[in-house]
Order: sequence, then C-alpha cells, then structure tokens
Amino acid sequence: MKLFQRLAGEFRRNRLLTASLAFIALVTLAGFLAPLISPYSPGGFEEQRLLEVPSAAHWLGTDELGRDVLTRILYGARVSIAVGLGTALIALLIGTFYGLVSGYAGGALDSFLMRVVDIFYGLPDLLIFVLLSLFLGRNITGVLIALGLITWVRFARITRGQVLQAKELIYVEGARAIGASHVRILLRHILPNIFAPLLVTLTFSIPAAILSESTLSFIGLGINDPYNAWGTSWGTLAQDGWRAMRTYPHLIFFPALAIFLTILAFNFLGNGLRDILDPKRN
Repeated sequence: MKLFQRLAGEFRRNRLLTASLAFIALVTLAGFLAPLISPYSPGGFEEQRLLEVPSAAHWLGTDELGRDVLTRILYGARVSIAVGLGTALIALLIGTFYGLVSGYAGGALDSFLMRVVDIFYGLPDLLIFVLLSLFLGRNITGVLIALGLITWVRFARITRGQVLQAKELIYVEGARAIGASHVRILLRHILPNIFAPLLVTLTFSIPAAILSESTLSFIGLGINDPYNAWGTSWGTLAQDGWRAMRTYPHLIFFPALAIFLTILAFNFLGNGLRDILDPKRN
C-alpha cells in the first residue's frame, strides 16, 4: 500500500511521468475505441481517394488502396499495445517463476537452470522467432507467445539475482526457522520484496516488445494481415509506406511517428518508475 501511495504522489509531482502515462492511456483507449472514433473501415477501399495527402476528410491521408491512414493507425494501436503488454506479461510470468525456483533452490539445480538460460541467450533471437512462428502462426497470439518465449530469460536472471539477496534477509531466515513452507516464504516474504525491480523491468519490456514486433513486421516476418478486423501492425503500415516513401512520405512518417512516440512514452515511464523505486533515493 505504501508503495502505491508513493507512486501516486510522485505522479502528481512529475509532469513528464504523468504526461507519459496519459499518452499511453490515450493511445490504448483510442485503439480499442477505434470503431467509435473513425467513420472509416481499416480495410475499406475508396477508388476515388487513392494516395491522397492529409486533408480535412482524411487527416493523415490515404494509402494506395484509398484506405484512411489515421484509421489504420488507430486499429494498429490495438495490435502493438496488445503484443507489447502480452509479450511482457508472458515473459514476466515465465521468467519470474523460473528465477524464483532457481535462486531459492540454489546448488546444482540453480547451476543447471542458469546454464539453460545461457543457452537461450546464445541462440539468435530471430532464428528462435522464425522457428516458433512456424508452429504458432503469424497472428497476434502466435507473435506475442513467440516473443514472450524469447524475452523471458531477462526476467529469469533479474529474479534469480534478487532472490539470492532476499533469501538471506533476517525475516526470511525467521520464517524458515518457525517452519514456514517454501511456497509461503516465496510468495509472502520474497516475492513482495523483489516486486519493484520486476515492475521496472516489465515497464521497459513493453516498448522493447513493441519495437521488436514492429521491426519483424517491417521486414515481413511479423503480423501482416491487411484484412484482419482486429487491426494491422504499425510495422506493417511502415513497410507499406516504405515502397512509396519518396513520393508519398506521409505513408511511412505517421506509422513511424506512432511507434516512436509510444516507445518514448514507455521509456519515460520506466525511467520515472526506476527513480521512484530506487532504494538509494529513499
């Protein structure tokens, strides 16, 4: 409770932190309310409005098929935010559980589990993603699961390091001395103590996942379904605009700007949380 009170107080004092959170909330809300905001369909064709520059009718212009660029960006926010959050949460759950077991068990089991992590670190992420996408598919669910299975090792290492320190604390030793079970010690005493670094890591993992998904979609390995009612990735929109960049720069500029601003907002949020939760500062 004290942690959330401190966070709330810092958000009220730090305008940049508040603005970053407000921007992220606005982008997320606009994406999921896109059908109510835009009068156009993301896959609707208008033969009379091909490749129009920004105007009163189409604020960000239209693409080569007459589709409204702003509408496609709004729907694309669904994909990018969903993949970013979903990937980070999958990595958090897997990595935290793995790190808790490894750090708390120690000994030979810890050494073995960390060697597995080292193997994952040594494998090229792109190769793992391509192999996983063959089995999981190039849809939203498949991409976020594949990215989550790639990025969990970071959470595992951070969790393991924090557990190694936390399990030596006096109150953990006391809980062990009175016969508390291992599960109770992990969930009631160790996990709350390492919540802050995990929260900061989670915040930084979301923009990293958005950038990874956008990059993979830009090179043709990510989400690429222009007829999906859910939306099309910002990376795919940027790829579409790349082919006409010299003649119609608005096609790549606005999707790239959406990616840049969203990632920047998440990074500002992560930096702010790191400063707030830094024990040396308090």
